[in-house]
Amino acid sequence: MSETSRGEADDASFIERSRREPEAFAEVFRRHAPDITRYVARRLGEDAADDVVAETFLTAFRQRENYDLSRPHARPWLYGIATNLMGRHKRAEVRQLRILERTGVDPVTAPFTERTDERLTAESSRRSLAGALAALPKGHRDALLLVAWGDLSYPETAEALGVRLGTVRSRVNRARNRLRKELGEINPMATVSEEPVHE
Repeated sequence: MSETSRGEADDASFIERSRREPEAFAEVFRRHAPDITRYVARRLGEDAADDVVAETFLTAFRQRENYDLSRPHARPWLYGIATNLMGRHKRAEVRQLRILERTGVDPVTAPFTERTDERLTAESSRRSLAGALAALPKGHRDALLLVAWGDLSYPETAEALGVRLGTVRSRVNRARNRLRKELGEINPMATVSEEPVHE
């Protein structure tokens, strides 16, 4: 996703430079803000997303002196900050999932999709999925959605959450099993993908 191309400086280079030239941090924002905004909006709704994303990058900017420069890509670090900040909005996230469960309309993706028979079937499945996601323990939901919606690998998710890789695997596995049990015939993996191949 936001990985740097050959010859392009990695995130760590810009973070290191921003310690002397603060304006260099703008490149980190440019690279990652759109993905993090989509991820937070999907979990909390657009109203809360703007505040959380702004606070995420402000926190990252303030903590840039502590960034581990041996890590070339800042995605896990930024998603970790965003996830911690979203913890304050747990009720908003559950409310967002309950709206989706009730209406079948994902306010983040609705403006960009057409209504077709296939779409209506998917909306019905998403309603059930949203209710099941809202019922998951926060730690399991965080791990699962960082992988599925944040497109982080398991190791990146472990880094983002500050937990061991085995803990992420366990949480995601338990979350998936619970979703499968609650959703019956509906395949939750149609919306919440399996373990990413970019591990």
